[in-house]
Amino acid sequence: MASKGRAKAAESKATRAVKGGSDGQGNKPKKRAAGNGSNQTGGTAAWPEPAPGKLKKIDNRAYEKKLAKLQLELIKLQHWIQDRGLKVVVLFEGRDAAGKGGTIKRITQSLNPRICRVVALGTPSDRERTQWYFQRYVPHLPAAGEMVLFDRSWYNRAGVERVMGFCTEEEYREFLRTCPEFERMLVRSGIILIKYWFSVSDEEQERRFQQRNRDPIRRWKLSPMDLESRKKWFMYSKAKDDMFLYTDIKQAPWYVVDADVKKRARLNCISHLLSLIPYEDLTPKPIKLPPRQQEVGYVRPPIGDQTFVPDVV
Repeated sequence: MASKGRAKAAESKATRAVKGGSDGQGNKPKKRAAGNGSNQTGGTAAWPEPAPGKLKKIDNRAYEKKLAKLQLELIKLQHWIQDRGLKVVVLFEGRDAAGKGGTIKRITQSLNPRICRVVALGTPSDRERTQWYFQRYVPHLPAAGEMVLFDRSWYNRAGVERVMGFCTEEEYREFLRTCPEFERMLVRSGIILIKYWFSVSDEEQERRFQQRNRDPIRRWKLSPMDLESRKKWFMYSKAKDDMFLYTDIKQAPWYVVDADVKKRARLNCISHLLSLIPYEDLTPKPIKLPPRQQEVGYVRPPIGDQTFVPDVV
């Protein structure tokens, strides 16, 4: 009972961090005046919150307007990360169909893929299974001036591997011992480590699964593992609570995103991410394009010699 109480307290703390804009330790970030090198986002962080479990949908026009503002701020953050040589790692974990991929897509939509990249590793190979567990994730960590978004991460061991029996009890226990130290080591090395858990209700997950099953374009997202996860819903819940109990550490706390309404979740998560990394506006000023070189003494080959893609529109 004591373990469950501590797990709930950890989740409650992380949930407040996302909804209230705190740093996970009860300290709200200081706001600076807009236009003075601030990371203000037009008040999006103060998005009105209905009672838990009763989040309302957002008008599409308001959503697109808010998203555009946040994506502009993300570009400013990108310039800052590159200029200051920051190393940023963001982990996206949560239930299947909770909206992690959609949020990642909106974050990266307008960013430079050479600076902000996504890592989504598949099933480990036979060789990788013999390695130190964290070894296959290390090569994907950022260098100076980079931000890496992990679409699922080393926490697979505490979730799917634990519930589905893909690891031994000793491997699982070793992960719980090692993971906090591994993450502290990353933070000491200068990496900014941010961890998000996307929480979705049983009913909403069922609705999204059914929606995917009906839509041929999205049906590929419905994997056999998703179906198994439905059967073991409460086992996943317990695994998540145990994971929070051991890995919700001061140096890298968990932040819970209420993801029952996808668009709210995207705005809340992006706004919260921006609040965690102080940055200034280093957007380059418009440049003056040089005149185009004149064609002198060169005759281009006939355009008919080239093979064009057919116009089918």
